[in-house]
Amino acid sequence: MKYKLTLAYDGTRYGGWQAQTNTTAIQTLIEQSLKTALRQNTPLIGASRTDAGVHALAQVAHFSFEKRIDPLRLRASLNGLLPPDIRIREIEPVDIDFHARYSALSKEYHYHLHLDRVINPFKRLYTTPVYHPVDIPFLTKAAQNFIGTHNFTSFTNEAHQDSTARHPIRTISRLDVVLEPGGVRLEFEGNGFLYKMVRNITGTLLDITAGKISLSDLPKIFAEKDRKKAGKTAPAQGLFLIKIRYEKFNIN
Repeated sequence: MKYKLTLAYDGTRYGGWQAQTNTTAIQTLIEQSLKTALRQNTPLIGASRTDAGVHALAQVAHFSFEKRIDPLRLRASLNGLLPPDIRIREIEPVDIDFHARYSALSKEYHYHLHLDRVINPFKRLYTTPVYHPVDIPFLTKAAQNFIGTHNFTSFTNEAHQDSTARHPIRTISRLDVVLEPGGVRLEFEGNGFLYKMVRNITGTLLDITAGKISLSDLPKIFAEKDRKKAGKTAPAQGLFLIKIRYEKFNIN
């Protein structure tokens, strides 16, 4: 039997999604809770490897278990075992061919930018303050340059890793600039994102609005396939994994 988990977490205190030896990861805590609830080691496969400090409203993962389980009862057990900044939202049985990562059709991320002079202290862990004036129409114009299918090697921090080197091409179907109280959010939707790609695009857009990078230089930055040519990496706390979209899948 295979089961799909949908979960939310505040990433502030964690070293990211993926299990690691030198920091506390969200995957590790959920696997420990699954082991307690199901009384056996239960590896968990996540859809997106969010970085340290990045948040999620609807991360997706799957696990296999030989017996049929009661999803509502397991959800209650896991949420009773997990810290309050990690919540299992839903557990459901899925077809054996379902894969949290490889079955995904698209992913949606939001990056929150605070543009007012004084930040709301209750948002400080969930938005990134910007200390230079930002022309919203110009930011919107610059963002359109990232829409479409491109080689995003210049916007990943793992350009020479085997998987990234072989598959650096991604399609961003939407990059909207949306006004919100105190600032804006950048809404990214695409078929996949390379390591730190959203944060590197956001940092590059901020450098463009600050006049540190010319908008006319973007084609050259793409073409050179060199991370050093693009802008800074935006901080983690402004980034949220919002949604992962799948085709309809069969229930076991």
